[in-house]
Amino acid sequence: MERERLIAKHGGYRKLKSFQIAQLVYDVTVRFCDRYIDRFSRTRDQMVQAARSGVQNIAEGSQASATSKKTELKLTQVARASLEELKLDYEDFLRQRRLRQWSKEDPLRQELIDRRCRTADEVAAWVMVVAKSSGPGGQCGLSGQLGKKSTASTRSTLSTRTYPELSANAALVLLAVACSLLDRQVAQLAENFENDGGFTERLYRVRKQKRGY
Repeated sequence: MERERLIAKHGGYRKLKSFQIAQLVYDVTVRFCDRYIDRFSRTRDQMVQAARSGVQNIAEGSQASATSKKTELKLTQVARASLEELKLDYEDFLRQRRLRQWSKEDPLRQELIDRRCRTADEVAAWVMVVAKSSGPGGQCGLSGQLGKKSTASTRSTLSTRTYPELSANAALVLLAVACSLLDRQVAQLAENFENDGGFTERLYRVRKQKRGY
């Protein structure tokens, strides 16, 4: 029978899907704030910090798991809470500008998820493709607002409304994925803690094995 290790395997957070999506959300948020949020606005700093907190706390929790499962669980929950805060900021952005927030049934949500973007550049490229393909009666919440002719006014409307609307909704889709992954991760960590205990219990078991009883 293999002896239990006192210092369990830890770290490896870069392989976690939750970390990868949270990091993508952070990159997208930095780009979004640079483009659409006033640089003197406190909201800008709060959004970037919330996104960063999501990433950092997943990493820190994973690293801390070597000696404290309780800390890992706590920090993972902090990451989840930070991303929830960020989600509210994006929803506020859309509501305050009277832009449309996608429903759960909106096909663009699943289209973006299926695309499995890995970088902010890939997300931005998708936004551009969807925006350019959206005309009168399109899927960007502009139906009834645009005339049938492609005019300078129409192009201006697409630029000032469609891109921020698509960008904010894309970020919300990525946030939904990250939050779902973290919810499952927290539930798994809680179950593991209930079944195996934390460092104190492991220390007891390792010492008991060492003494041969």
